[in-house]
Amino acid sequence: MSVIVLLIVASLAVAAGFLGLFLWAVKDGQYDDDTTPAIRILFDDDKRRKRRSSSSGPVGPPDGDVRL
Repeated sequence: MSVIVLLIVASLAVAAGFLGLFLWAVKDGQYDDDTTPAIRILFDDDKRRKRRSSSSGPVGPPDGDVRL
């Protein structure tokens, strides 16, 4: 019978730990942006690839921004 009490106490401690971590993540702003991850796949990565390939020579404005 004492094993059951020990398991209940341990499970409540683990549940309280996960609840604390969840509340910390919410307070820290982990779940603030729920729209961008869903549409991130739709963004075009060509700009990023061209910036990496153009880093060998000056192609574009002096500030380093690549215009398409």
